[in-house]
Amino acid sequence: MNAPVDERSSNQKKHESNNPIQRGLIDNFHAKAIAMVNRAKPGSILELGCGEGYVLDAFVRGGVQAELTGVELDERAVGKAQARLGSRATIEHEDARKLAADGRRFDMVMMLEVLEHIPEPEQMLPIIDELSTEWILVSVPWEPVFCALNFMRGKNITRWGNDIDHVNHWSRRGFAEFIGSRFEIVEQPGVFPWTMLLARKRS
Repeated sequence: MNAPVDERSSNQKKHESNNPIQRGLIDNFHAKAIAMVNRAKPGSILELGCGEGYVLDAFVRGGVQAELTGVELDERAVGKAQARLGSRATIEHEDARKLAADGRRFDMVMMLEVLEHIPEPEQMLPIIDELSTEWILVSVPWEPVFCALNFMRGKNITRWGNDIDHVNHWSRRGFAEFIGSRFEIVEQPGVFPWTMLLARKRS
């Protein structure tokens, strides 16, 4: 008898892992993101690529008072995020470019663990800039540490630890330079094994 196929996304598997070390890393990631939100104190937050809504759910449980909106291109993930968050957040099956074209604006725009998946990530910076009235919160895997950790635990061995859907690889300095080319970096919290940046629009 064939084993059932795990149809969960990589994002679901990561957030639903029973591994205590991975759970601790994810919880720390959420806590640092909440700390950055509490520093910026935005009235409204947009998460681009919100997936199944795990980060926004953590924000709700962590007491974030801002109005929360998430957009996601994967329709299946949108349904799961809507079910998870209910009336606590607005989840839309939408493209960030259309939001910007429609004149939508938010105090903070987030892209957490998304930019490493986008073939031409520099195209997202002006869109983020246009959607945000002030704050930006972004994160990516910290390379080469992230790949090395995957390799050491036997994940993606033939790819030297690189996730198959990761097309960009930034060191902490490299990512700071990438984001700093358009925004003013305010804080870089330690959130192993990721790089997280709180930034704001330049005047």
